[in-house]
Amino acid sequence: MPNRRVYAYLLACTCATVSNIAATASAAEEQICRYHEHGVWAAPGDTAAPTNGRHYAPDRNVDIDHIHIDVTPDFQKHTVQGTTTITFIPIAKPLAELKLDAVDLQVSDVSSPTATIADHSSTKTHLTILFDPPIAAGTKTDVSIRYTAEPVKGLYFRTAKMGYAETDTHLWTQGEPHEARHWFPCYDYPNERSSTSVTCHVPADMTVLSNGELVSETVDADSGRKAVRWYQEKPHVNYLICLVAGYLNKLEDQHANIPLALYTQPSLFEHAQNSFADTAEIMAFYEQEIGVPFPWKKYYQVTIRDFMWGGMENTSLTTLTENTIFDKASETLRTTRRLDAHEMAHQWFGDYVTCKDWSQLWLNEGFATFYTHLYEGHKFGNDAKLYGLYEDATNSVLSNSSDKKPIVYRQYDEPKQQFDYRAYPKGSWVLHMLRSQLGEDLYRECIKTYLERNALTSVVTADLNRVIEELSGRSFDQFFDQYVFHARHPDLRIRYEWLPKEKLAHLTVQQTHEVNGDVLLFHIPSKFRFIIGEETIDQDIEISRPKHDFYFPLGSQPTIVRFDPDYTVLANVDFDKPDKMLLAQISNESDMIGRVLAAKQLGHRKTDESAAALKKALNEDKFFGVRIEASKSLGDINNDTAFQALNESRVQEDARVRDRVITDISRFFRPEARTILLDVAATEANPEIVSRAIEAMGRYHDEQTRKAIRDALRSTSFQNRTADAAVRAIRHQNDPMYAQSLMRVLRERDGEFTTSGLGSALRTLGTISRQRADKTEVREFISDYLTDLREPLRVSAIRALGELGDPQARSALEILADDDRSDRVTSAAKAALKKLDDQTPAVPGELAQLRTKLRELTDEQDRLRDQVQQLINKASQKDEE
Repeated sequence: MPNRRVYAYLLACTCATVSNIAATASAAEEQICRYHEHGVWAAPGDTAAPTNGRHYAPDRNVDIDHIHIDVTPDFQKHTVQGTTTITFIPIAKPLAELKLDAVDLQVSDVSSPTATIADHSSTKTHLTILFDPPIAAGTKTDVSIRYTAEPVKGLYFRTAKMGYAETDTHLWTQGEPHEARHWFPCYDYPNERSSTSVTCHVPADMTVLSNGELVSETVDADSGRKAVRWYQEKPHVNYLICLVAGYLNKLEDQHANIPLALYTQPSLFEHAQNSFADTAEIMAFYEQEIGVPFPWKKYYQVTIRDFMWGGMENTSLTTLTENTIFDKASETLRTTRRLDAHEMAHQWFGDYVTCKDWSQLWLNEGFATFYTHLYEGHKFGNDAKLYGLYEDATNSVLSNSSDKKPIVYRQYDEPKQQFDYRAYPKGSWVLHMLRSQLGEDLYRECIKTYLERNALTSVVTADLNRVIEELSGRSFDQFFDQYVFHARHPDLRIRYEWLPKEKLAHLTVQQTHEVNGDVLLFHIPSKFRFIIGEETIDQDIEISRPKHDFYFPLGSQPTIVRFDPDYTVLANVDFDKPDKMLLAQISNESDMIGRVLAAKQLGHRKTDESAAALKKALNEDKFFGVRIEASKSLGDINNDTAFQALNESRVQEDARVRDRVITDISRFFRPEARTILLDVAATEANPEIVSRAIEAMGRYHDEQTRKAIRDALRSTSFQNRTADAAVRAIRHQNDPMYAQSLMRVLRERDGEFTTSGLGSALRTLGTISRQRADKTEVREFISDYLTDLREPLRVSAIRALGELGDPQARSALEILADDDRSDRVTSAAKAALKKLDDQTPAVPGELAQLRTKLRELTDEQDRLRDQVQQLINKASQKDEE
């Protein structure tokens, strides 16, 4: 153990040094502002200790065969007591020590019917069990851990004392990436799988849901409590274990022999069917497209209140944000179809096969995103699929051109940093390009084989590549190297000229992005398409050098020239074309993506002819996406002609287009636009479009607009969405005159706002009150929410105090910055304190330097603590070996 003692000594010296300097700084500052910046030693977010800044899956010293969790929640105290029994088999060598992830679990007993437990000990983050004698390799063993917990993560209560309706009382769990450890002891990493069972004891009138099949449901005559047991037979990873319990209403359906259900809180049940309409059809399509039957015995979905994500693909039981429930009055503007399709795709990609570590996350999220597009194409046609890919590319991937991280990336600080555009839309585009290069039938065969071969295991990218190369006979190493293991995408500059004498189309293609160790020169198979009258001519090309010159003999000059006409290449393409060609392209009914690209380019031309073409597309094009892009481009032109075109195009049957037109009208700052917004707010039937108009009014400060905003603030609507829009408009106006109105509405109608809506209102109140001479009333109003039992609302209140900029809030924020039970609260409080510092009047130079030095040293202390903990973890692993 000498290494551990050295690490502990280094840590102690570091802490002492920083503490001494902090004390000196504090003494000097106390007379000015009583300022302290507190360091927090946060629990690491990733079980696997990084090696040279890279994260890898940890060693598996045991094979976990089964986990049984038996819990009794206390809905009044927000605590759980439980017993978790883990059945495991040591791998390769005798096991003297079993270390489990267990954050803030109060362990009262550890027992085993088959092994001798010499001792057990708990830290804030782990439970260690010692066996004497060691358990022989290959010997199946059970350990049972009895514990209590008051979880701040992993398991979340939603009760009346927290501000929720009594009839909606429930709890829910969230495991990904590493939250399960907060409510039961476990090996919390996705490179281990086991069967699981969950028993939960609740009041008899509550519903209990978990993974797998319902095994039993019994009521204890003495306590009146109901014990419900679920059993998941096929092994799955730890973060997919789920428990939801409370008052729930149920909708049922069926696909083949698979029971389907949607559970919601009673207050939401009236609108639940809107969110359940596509589930059976999605499952039927996926089974046909993927070629592998749905792998679990049921598929349930359940809404939960104040979920931090949109949905979570727990095995056979998906949890969904309450925002998935919507009113039919929103027409096509709100739908859960894509979320439904995304989460169900995960039942194959993410649950049936699971990424081995977080660097491989795209194998979960990229597949789920792409198969959502495939379902859109199945339901609405290929143009719907391609437009979804276009939106992903333009809104998410191509806009991140400066990012030098590849899809497979190990140097993250926290696993949550992997959940970005690289895993989702870029991962989806990788699969779209593979499908395009392989052909649909061979691609399906590859994916079916990939799933069958790796069923119920953890996977890496090489597993997918291996199958593709085997079945196609082609090498895809370069493909994965350039798109998955290296960063970015190609930038292509394309120029066209017609050589009339030779009757040649000359096209120059350049890769203009910087090529370096992070970004490669790309190899891109594609094509050019030429349209001459009624004739379409395709010419295949290969792009592999920095610059290519292509010459194509044609009978006459083409009216349209298209690069990548099937839309199969993820690239930022600069293809400048003459107006005449763009006008022909936007009218080509057979090429939706071509019309979208033409509409985008015409928005930069700012001519009457381009505006007329865009207006025509906005009103006549058969595909809603082209109409939306035409509206955007008219907004880009931003002149009188464009404004008139938008105003004359307000009548749109598709709510998505109608909403976009109002959005683009609001980009014009002029009295006529204000009049239109007021009219829409007063006459439009769709509450989503009304909300859009209300928010846009925030740019105008006349009394009529102010009254409309105040009226909207007091209005009622489904999920209070129009009042939320009024709050956003008030934030845009940034006028303290609204403070009293806002506080009055919040006092009278606090319970009508969603948690996120209420949080937004608090942050707005803080923002608009910054210039008030006396901030006392606002500070006290916001501070009342600092003790709210809803953590998201506490975080919003903290941020609101940071926006308010009242030095009197400092002492409360300093206390919250030391709340080591919640890193979300701690992080928000530190950020708010920094805002107060930034707004504090200048201080003497020496003191300013001392403050800076203190912050640097406390940050360094945190980093050193993390490094020491990583060294201790590595030493522990070596000791176990």
